[in-house]
Amino acid sequence: MSETTTPDENKALLRTLRGQREHILGMLDGLDDGSLRRPALPSGWSCLGLVQHLTIDVERFWFRAVAAGDMAVVRSYDDYTDAWQVGPDASADAILARYREESAVADTVIGTTPADNAPAWWPRETHGEQFLHTLRDLVLHVITETACHAGHLDAARELMDGRRWLVLT
Repeated sequence: MSETTTPDENKALLRTLRGQREHILGMLDGLDDGSLRRPALPSGWSCLGLVQHLTIDVERFWFRAVAAGDMAVVRSYDDYTDAWQVGPDASADAILARYREESAVADTVIGTTPADNAPAWWPRETHGEQFLHTLRDLVLHVITETACHAGHLDAARELMDGRRWLVLT
């Protein structure tokens, strides 16, 4: 770790990100295949599509491609034109397992990279000028996006069967 980064900072970032991931998976627990695939909004996204988006466009993209500079991932990114769309033959179990696998890879990147390290690659063509300048920025961005999508799942799940993640009385 560098002089401005402590191992405790990376641990705190990981702890927070893991909590949001647990929220995502927890909101899906107990849903059958039909419910996971059912469009939750008029735009057509489904709970399973949201997880596939988090897997490909968030965990894989920001950590393997941007933070670590894995050029195989960068080159393969064009293969995913719309991660939100889940094919009828795609296995729900496989999509959820892939989310867990990509999260584990991201955890390794976060755990072995100083928080103030600059990204190894930046997607200028699709994202314009660099606006995330450190691993810390990337992790905070992913925490925010994951938390936002956890809120989407909260609403979708409550509409489906009344289940709520956090009940304040």
